[in-house]
Amino acid sequence: MAIEWGWLRAQRRVEIGDRGIALAGERGCLVLLLHGLTGTPTELGYLAHYLRHRGGHSVHVPRLANHGQPLGVLARTTWRELYRSAREAFADARDEARRHRLPLVVGGLSLGAVLSLMLAAEHPQDVDGVACLSPTLFYDGWNVPWYHKLIPLVNYTPLKYFSYFRESEPFGLKDVALRSKIAGEYGAASLHDSRDAAKLGYAHFPVRLFCEMQTLIARCKHDLPSVSCPVLLVQAENDDMTSPENSEYIRRRIGSSRSELVLLKQSYHLVSADLEREAVAEHLQRFCGSLVAARAHV
Repeated sequence: MAIEWGWLRAQRRVEIGDRGIALAGERGCLVLLLHGLTGTPTELGYLAHYLRHRGGHSVHVPRLANHGQPLGVLARTTWRELYRSAREAFADARDEARRHRLPLVVGGLSLGAVLSLMLAAEHPQDVDGVACLSPTLFYDGWNVPWYHKLIPLVNYTPLKYFSYFRESEPFGLKDVALRSKIAGEYGAASLHDSRDAAKLGYAHFPVRLFCEMQTLIARCKHDLPSVSCPVLLVQAENDDMTSPENSEYIRRRIGSSRSELVLLKQSYHLVSADLEREAVAEHLQRFCGSLVAARAHV
């Protein structure tokens, strides 16, 4: 990742028509999936449609706070805004699950997994299961640059307001064809032009957001013993951003008596879109199915 510099305070919010993915099912669970930091609901689209068509589950994939907005707007997002947007989506999903008497599963990719664990800890009576895909508590993958360790120090300096990491290969993907497509889309992107962010995500990562993530991660770690529902963890053995130690750390500290860890061999960080996305969808489908069966026997 290269570092680029820019002052984007003048950028203002724009109207975004696409609020995410909402698929109505006929049976099964209601599944709330949360995308990653600087990502889009699309990165979970394959899983959402698989769950709907194979299992009949209802699936919500909302857009987190300020994602799809100009990069300068996203960069000013606080951890409280991120969690508030997850809470609001959760409240809607919980109300729908109650109306239709469905098990409620919360899950997500990377940051989405962190937010899901926090929601499960906060609402233990409402969450029947958590699905963590590439959970991110430590940035310890093989492609993380050494200077990432300096971010806790940067948090106390003005540098965080105008420094940005530029995304570089492999973009969290082992799939060469998909990686090449993203390289082409991101190649011409600049700090001042993020018009396609709502569809494609961002070619740049605000350092300030990394700083905000530290608070979210700390809160998630503190909350792990309060997670009492079944937990599914899916991580790539060669995750370029976050190693399997992230999943192991969660598994050791959650209060749940049931947890399952799936390690993938042909994926990197974006397991929901990479070469083994079908296997990920199958594991998630089985997990949801087991929760439906458990509810039926109560």
